[in-house]
Amino acid sequence: MARATKSGIEIAANELERLFDALPDVVFFVKDAAGRYTHANITLIRRLGFKRRDQIIGLTTSDLFPSNLGASYAIQDRRVLAGETIEHQLEVHLFSNRAPGWCLTCKRPLVRDGQVRGLVGISRDLGQPDSRHPTYDRLRRVLAYLQEHFAEAVRVGTLAQLADFSVAQLERHFHRVLQLTPQQWLSKLRIEAAMRMLPGERSIASVGLACGFTDQSAFTRQFKATAGMTPRGYRAMVLAESASVPTARLLSTTAPLSSEVQSSSALGR
Repeated sequence: MARATKSGIEIAANELERLFDALPDVVFFVKDAAGRYTHANITLIRRLGFKRRDQIIGLTTSDLFPSNLGASYAIQDRRVLAGETIEHQLEVHLFSNRAPGWCLTCKRPLVRDGQVRGLVGISRDLGQPDSRHPTYDRLRRVLAYLQEHFAEAVRVGTLAQLADFSVAQLERHFHRVLQLTPQQWLSKLRIEAAMRMLPGERSIASVGLACGFTDQSAFTRQFKATAGMTPRGYRAMVLAESASVPTARLLSTTAPLSSEVQSSSALGR
């Protein structure tokens, strides 16, 4: 129930929960100071494979996700519970049907009486580009260039020239049409390429270099921030599945990924 306060209107989490139930492309959740779910919209419930909210309330990401993913998500939660705000974090979430789901995640600490009491967050699926926008055809030149040269050092000035924009215009229109910054799009292409290559026989370092990362530590850092696990952990997971090794709730994304934004739903957490 919403109630009036001196600073405005305060809306209860269960009211927001029902509001977000109407958005099938957005995951909404609230967690307490221990990282346990207290609220979740129906989109998150279904993507986790459940039917009722009470099936996940009181559980943590470590209870609901494979160990390598759950631990990574829990670390991100602890950062927010320590006071950090996460805005528009580009992430790829992994599915048992081999479909990758790209999303933008936002998390904020819930502060009451000067103390962090929990966190609230959403993960919004990355949609299709706005092909009706008047700048779309010019931006396609940029997308084609990035697809061809993602493994190289890319200058935003070069991209702006390709579209006949200033740098500021490019960044504004790119975000409006594609929902990402040019740097986020470049990172997306690099991570997708790494996911395709990691199940092979190349070393982790050589995969990183082939995908445009300057060194293995930078590759590992970006891959973990985006996919929730290290490149080595991802390789082990995919190889375990391909070898038919029984793994509890094993997830995989070994299918080739499109260079265009996928509209497949992201899991969210």
